[in-house]
Amino acid sequence: MGKIKTWAKNLKRKIFILYFACKDKRVPWYAKTFTAGVVAYAFSPIDLIPDFIPILGYLDDIIIVPLGIMLALKMIPINVISDCELKAEEMLKNGKPKNWVAGSLIISIWSLFILWLIVKGYQIIQGQ
Repeated sequence: MGKIKTWAKNLKRKIFILYFACKDKRVPWYAKTFTAGVVAYAFSPIDLIPDFIPILGYLDDIIIVPLGIMLALKMIPINVISDCELKAEEMLKNGKPKNWVAGSLIISIWSLFILWLIVKGYQIIQGQ
């Protein structure tokens, strides 16, 4: 169990390194785009495969996220990664940042999607 906790902690650290790399001007645009997607997916409470599906639900957490992190780290220059490691270590000591704008945006998008589903469901029921 200790190895799993260490692995998870290291994964979390790498996600924060990528978080800072997304903001760095020395990172190429394609790497920023891919890295932003990996970071957003890792921080998002919504998974590609829902966790309640037995075995398959955790595949994204065990395979997709680490694979995305590995690929993103290969796209970023080594000197940027070194600088971002320092920033990530400092941030992990001081506490995680809270991005209320991004959180509000995600909640708004999901709320609109649910509202759209309700309206479509109502239209289907009325049409029958």
